[in-house]
Amino acid sequence: MNAPRIRPATGIDAARCAEIYRPFVTGTWVSFETDPPDAAEMARRIASCTQTHAWLVAEEPDGVISAYAYGGPHRARAAYAASCDVTVYVDPAFARRGLGRALYGALMPMLKDKGAHAAFAGIALPNAASVALHEAMGFTAIGVYREVGWKLGSWRDVGWWQRVL
Repeated sequence: MNAPRIRPATGIDAARCAEIYRPFVTGTWVSFETDPPDAAEMARRIASCTQTHAWLVAEEPDGVISAYAYGGPHRARAAYAASCDVTVYVDPAFARRGLGRALYGALMPMLKDKGAHAAFAGIALPNAASVALHEAMGFTAIGVYREVGWKLGSWRDVGWWQRVL
């Protein structure tokens, strides 16, 4: 099996990124969004993100986008400028192939080169796979927001992990 190519995302990838993300919005508490973004909104997000940070996709040898990851601003205030939030989404059909590691392995140096000092990941709990990925990539648990979001009929906790770049 040939490895996917990790490359910067463009607006052309927006529809596929939206397709990958949709089930995480509609059927899980992994994302706290309640309405999945369409391709146009995803294209806007990619364009905005890549102005200051980075958005990468994993492109399979046949051209299918199987996963994506990005880093974006952590908070709006100026003192947070060197901190970023990161996330990765993998199409379940391509899970357990190391795509999250490959994407983060490429993303973290890019974010550092763009001036990021620390990366943060908010993980809706429970999510053992995401926790394992982030810890394998050098993130350390730093705290939990208890009952911070209401989704799918229950209060949800969000754990926070940090990696100094």
